[in-house]
Amino acid sequence: MSATTSPASKPVNKKGWLTRLRQRNVLPGFGLSMGITVFSLSLLVVLPFAMMAYTTTQMGWTGFWETITQPQVTAAIKLSLWMSFLAMLTNMVFGTLVAWVLVRYEFWGKSLINALVDLPFALPTAVTGISLATLYAPNGLIGQWFAKFDIQVAFTPLGIWLALVVVSFPFIVRAVQPVLAELSVEFEEAAAVLGANRFTTFRKVILPELLPALLMGAGMMFARATGEYGSVIFIAGNIPMQSEILPLIIISKLEQFDVQGASAVALFMLLISFVILLTINIVQWKLSRRVGAR
Repeated sequence: MSATTSPASKPVNKKGWLTRLRQRNVLPGFGLSMGITVFSLSLLVVLPFAMMAYTTTQMGWTGFWETITQPQVTAAIKLSLWMSFLAMLTNMVFGTLVAWVLVRYEFWGKSLINALVDLPFALPTAVTGISLATLYAPNGLIGQWFAKFDIQVAFTPLGIWLALVVVSFPFIVRAVQPVLAELSVEFEEAAAVLGANRFTTFRKVILPELLPALLMGAGMMFARATGEYGSVIFIAGNIPMQSEILPLIIISKLEQFDVQGASAVALFMLLISFVILLTINIVQWKLSRRVGAR
């Protein structure tokens, strides 16, 4: 009888299985830490959303549909999603460029620029909104130059886009920056030696490595932009059907003591954001597996 089928080999295999199991859980206390994790997520995330959904169900499907299909609400949803999408595309380009400069070049003032990237996180959103409205108003320091060409930035959808770009800018930079730091320059040099131009090197060598992190930053940025209120409210103009964002609709309904209507609008926006974020995460996961398999 061979050694692989002898009864004496079974205890050895079982011992090896236990050893591998212990190696997977090097740190003790998995059960306790997992329980705390589930409790925290349930208390801080699941329970508030469940209460919002419960409040919405009290108005029935007909009331929910009538609330979210109101022309003013529909216009605010489209505007919020569209401006968030445009801001996301903008930051994917310029945020990647800033991250590239901070990682690949050494220059005077680099630490200062690196610190300025996180400034939108440190500033209160209301301060950001007031500053942008002051700068880009028709009589503002920058807005007066746009006014000469009949371009108005503040109190228009263009101002909403600008505010969303500013407050969500660090997400892309901080997501891409560590990946660029770990990406070896030797791959780019090898591509250049093989005759690839700069655009081909970026498209074939650099971009596939950056894409998972880029999508992760874009997802977080989009989630932040769709619910942004403080920085946008001062520069949006808040004109119904033109420059009224969805968070303002929710606040207006709460001021009118329409809690169910506010919950319905918030729940619908949550569902849209969840679907978009889930799609981005699935794509990012597939790209990460593909890159890791190389």
